[in-house]
Amino acid sequence: MDHIEPACPFDTSQYTGKPDVEPVEKSLDMPEIIKKLDSFFAVNDIAQAGEFLDEQLQNARDIGDWRSELSILSELIGYHRRSGKREKGIAAVNDALELIKEHGMGRTISGATVILNAATTLKCFGEAEKSIPLFTHVSRVYSELLSPYDYRFAGLYNNLALSYEDMGELKEAERYIKMALSVLERMDGNENDMAASLCSLAEIYYKTDNEDQRVENCMEQAWNYLNSPKVKFDGYHAFTLTKCISAFDYFGYFIYSKELKERVKAIYEGD
Repeated sequence: MDHIEPACPFDTSQYTGKPDVEPVEKSLDMPEIIKKLDSFFAVNDIAQAGEFLDEQLQNARDIGDWRSELSILSELIGYHRRSGKREKGIAAVNDALELIKEHGMGRTISGATVILNAATTLKCFGEAEKSIPLFTHVSRVYSELLSPYDYRFAGLYNNLALSYEDMGELKEAERYIKMALSVLERMDGNENDMAASLCSLAEIYYKTDNEDQRVENCMEQAWNYLNSPKVKFDGYHAFTLTKCISAFDYFGYFIYSKELKERVKAIYEGD
């Protein structure tokens, strides 16, 4: 499989060096924190989720638990991206990147995954060009440490495609979406992600040629994946639907869109 070539100069020296393996004196129970956070998202209690993350971030800093601090910052990066809070999102990105540099985590899978999250957020807040070097770095690390068909490449390629789309480089965007799909197709249980990727691909095809028949094919395939018997009607499915609904509306699939909106409501209300 092809991997990303550097799109612009990127000084990787800031992420070199051995990772910090020294244990911290005290640490938070991150599995329990994630479980509690998921419970807020499951009922779409976004405000409470944010308050909880802020509280846990301060707890991690108070006891000097930098590993939990980095994990919580990564969650906050995604949270602020989802909530549209640009200033707080960028601040969380900067804090996380500094922590990664300080503890030499940039060449590890966990550190690269946080960098991927940071790059995705930069793109979301209108900084697509700044995101490319970070995506490039993540690709290098993943290529060294993971199988080329590891599911994490799908997230990398999908988000890189969206950055190129924002920059108007539609051929590159199409290429990386297709690379993401090639990863997802090799694994079971990725119906939600397949649907989201196909919606993105449909939008790229339409921007390239608004009469491209592949748009309809992509949207029909996305619909089929969202209605696969393998799909669980849970919080992640509802989150995926919120990303896909705008595409169904945009392309005039109003009956499909109405059904998906009702499904989101039912999931969050526990019906």
